[in-house]
Amino acid sequence: MKEKVLSKKKNGMLMLFVIILGTVASVMGIVFSSNYMDNNGTTPYMIALFVISLMGGCLFPVLFAGLKVLKPQEALVLTLFGKYVGTLKNEGFYFVNPFCIAFNPAAKTKLNQSGDVGSHESSVGAKRNVETTNNKISLKIMTLNNNKQKINDCLGNPVEIGIAVTWRIVDTAKAVFNVDNYKEFLSLQCDSALRNVVRLYPYDVAPNVDTTGDGIADEGSLRGSSEVVAERIRTEIQERVNEAGIEIVEARITYLAYAPEIAAVMLQRQQASAIIDARKMIVDGAVGMVEMALERLNENQVVQLDEERKAAMVSNLLVVLCGNHDAQPIVNSGSLY
Repeated sequence: MKEKVLSKKKNGMLMLFVIILGTVASVMGIVFSSNYMDNNGTTPYMIALFVISLMGGCLFPVLFAGLKVLKPQEALVLTLFGKYVGTLKNEGFYFVNPFCIAFNPAAKTKLNQSGDVGSHESSVGAKRNVETTNNKISLKIMTLNNNKQKINDCLGNPVEIGIAVTWRIVDTAKAVFNVDNYKEFLSLQCDSALRNVVRLYPYDVAPNVDTTGDGIADEGSLRGSSEVVAERIRTEIQERVNEAGIEIVEARITYLAYAPEIAAVMLQRQQASAIIDARKMIVDGAVGMVEMALERLNENQVVQLDEERKAAMVSNLLVVLCGNHDAQPIVNSGSLY
């Protein structure tokens, strides 16, 4: 289905004037012909005037249905007896065939997105609003905030992740006629693309994991490569919604965490890793300080220590530098030997 833009229909103001003038003239013609025939009898001219005025009085009010007003970034997809006629785009006052119907199957569908959910509505999934809504299609950039999903990463760990997708309609004919409901279609494709991409990455950097598909292990992860993951999600969603005339502007990860059932264990694992890294840094620093102390003592010849005394000094310094608590000093006033 190819979109046809009706760009030469911005004559609504002129037609409004014509319709009002024709309606007033028809009413005046009916009144005048009726009064004339009541007072002077029927004549062929008065009968013709009465019939024409009556037909005009019935026809001109119907033409009001052909007047369409569009605000900026709005569109109307028009059908005439089931056939696609064209699309009205851009702001303006239009006049079209009064029997044309604006078609938008997603007009009553409410998603968890900007400008699409009232404060009294629940934000879970796609919802149907029974209230009457217009069939105008918004061409603005909108944000779809899908619900958090529980997905297993490439290591099998369950994680909860949520994304926000900014999108807009670029082809109204495809959006209306190629899919049953473009809003629900977009929501489902976002869920599917998110699952496919998340399954390729670990939550944290893990050894021997290939996230790019080139056969070489890399350091990609959901937590550390969020920009890369988001762009990959956007690309996959775009490939899925091209047939619906939708452009995906951006996709961002809005929530990322381990699932509750393993969150406590993973927290302990992260704490243990942090403690190990901290201890390693402390030991490396302590060894360097001990080496520096021994070198300075030897250079300045402050004291001569044999190997046994050096070992005892190294042991004491390492205990002091690597301990969790402050050391209690002991002053030895006796002989060194």
